[in-house]
Amino acid sequence: MIDLDKQAPGLVSLAKTAQVSLQKHGLDGERAAVYLVLDHSGSMQRFYNNGSVQHLAEQALGLSANLDDDGAVPLIYFSGRVQEFEEARLDNYAGIIDATHTRAAWGTTDYARAIEYIANEYVHGRSGDTPALVIFQSDGEPDSRRAAEDALRVAAGLPIFWAFVGFGNRISFLESLDDLPGRAVDNASFFHAKDPLTVSDTDLYDGITAQYGTWLTAARTAGIIRNH
Repeated sequence: MIDLDKQAPGLVSLAKTAQVSLQKHGLDGERAAVYLVLDHSGSMQRFYNNGSVQHLAEQALGLSANLDDDGAVPLIYFSGRVQEFEEARLDNYAGIIDATHTRAAWGTTDYARAIEYIANEYVHGRSGDTPALVIFQSDGEPDSRRAAEDALRVAAGLPIFWAFVGFGNRISFLESLDDLPGRAVDNASFFHAKDPLTVSDTDLYDGITAQYGTWLTAARTAGIIRNH
């Protein structure tokens, strides 16, 4: 088990806040693999520079500490392509974004490619008995709305929940994915963090966990998740 007091004391407060949110939504004792997918389009530079993305990585680790025993969150950067260099872990999380994102290419905003990448990674690298909770962050519209919608519909048949987090101004398309028709189950949520550094940790965690619990029930009923 993870001992944050010894391994990562700087994450203790975040982990406790995440635990309260999970308990509030009936998720105490649930297990999940947490992933962090990060927009690396040109408009995102200010959020990398001001520490917003680093803070989100720490928030993701605080959530993972309650859901996943491995103490690691894969970091996936997407623009016109998808790149993964290193996991955020309890022993390397400080400055992990600056240490990794500078190796990623700046580009456009290809949601579909990022969704397909995660789905493929999950299918080939994880047991279907452990669901995945993907925190998917962006500040802009996708390269192709139709491709992004199609990718999310296909992924609805997998044990993967997509918690979309919008930075900056409201992104109508990203928000619309929360109610996208034509899916086996509702496998997505949306949380708006206009100014990520002023949004409370409680609000962010609640924005992710509330609908995650609803999805777990629906996915189990549909046989998408086999454990109970």
